[in-house]
Parts: sequence; C-alpha cells; structure tokens
Amino acid sequence: MSLNLCVLTPNRIVWDSEVKEIILSTNSGQIGVLPNHAPIATGVDIGILRIRLNDQWLTIALMGGFARIVNNEIIILVNDAERGSDIDPQEAQQTLEIAEDSLSRAEGKRQTIEANLALKRARTRIEAINAIS
Repeated sequence: MSLNLCVLTPNRIVWDSEVKEIILSTNSGQIGVLPNHAPIATGVDIGILRIRLNDQWLTIALMGGFARIVNNEIIILVNDAERGSDIDPQEAQQTLEIAEDSLSRAEGKRQTIEANLALKRARTRIEAINAIS
C-alpha cells in the first residue's frame, strides 16, 4: 500500500506521485506518515520533507505552509519548495553566509525577525542537500 503525495507552491507542482512514507516538519515537530494514517490538517514549518520511495529517501526543502492528510492522500501547500537534488550547493552556502551576516548586523525587532527567517530558510536548503549526500 502507498500514499499519494502532492507538494504544491503558488507557481508549480513540485511533487505528484505515490510514496511509501514521509517525514514532515510541522509547526509542532516532525511527524511520520505511513499508509492509513489518521486524518489531520497541520501547519508546515520551514524544514525538510523526507520522502521514501521503496528503499530510497529523497528530500524537499519546504518554506512553510499547510498539509492535509486524508485517506492515504497527502496534499502539502507551501510558500516555496525545492528538491534537495536541485539545489546548487555553492549557491546555498553563499546564501547561508549572507543570511548569517545579515543576522549579525540586524538592528531592531523587525530586521532581527526577517534575518532569522532568512537564516532558517538557508539552513533548511543546506540540510536538504546534506540529507541526500
């Protein structure tokens, strides 16, 4: 038995096929989803989606949104998403360094919050790359 997984952003379909299992970063922690999971709707945090296809694991960096799980169908709607295999490691590392620098120079509450979010997104992209290595 398998799950139908669909990952959508406002601009495109990132993933739409059957999977064996997923591990999803939610606002309250990570959850594992296997076939016949209880129905839920949850917020999706900035983090990694791990997808198991038979014996292979793939990653997708998710940039926050919502997920719905009902009757072995998982729909994940997120602000943005990138497959770990599509992320350029050098560009991701540069983005991380820029985000760290921005945080160190942030002044005031708003700049600090925005810099922390940029840093979390950059770290998530690096984690998606490293999880597939």
